[in-house]
Amino acid sequence: MPKNITIFTTNTCGYCVMVKKYLTAKGLGYEEVNLDQSPHRQAEALSLSGAMTVPVTVVTKNDDTREVIVGYNLARLAPAVA
Repeated sequence: MPKNITIFTTNTCGYCVMVKKYLTAKGLGYEEVNLDQSPHRQAEALSLSGAMTVPVTVVTKNDDTREVIVGYNLARLAPAVA
């Protein structure tokens, strides 16, 4: 069980909605950072992911390691949040 999940999103991102629905269906809570509403955090999302794209999902594990998943990538997201 992850300690913390943060998703960087925008208002027009369909894949963001899919990631949020997936996490909700799994009963996992998350913090959403909408970059349209919080543009000052765009540099943070870019430095984490290396990409100017959303969603960027940051899964912080109990040992404080972080996994950064760019896009709607269930092959990486599912094991990261298991």
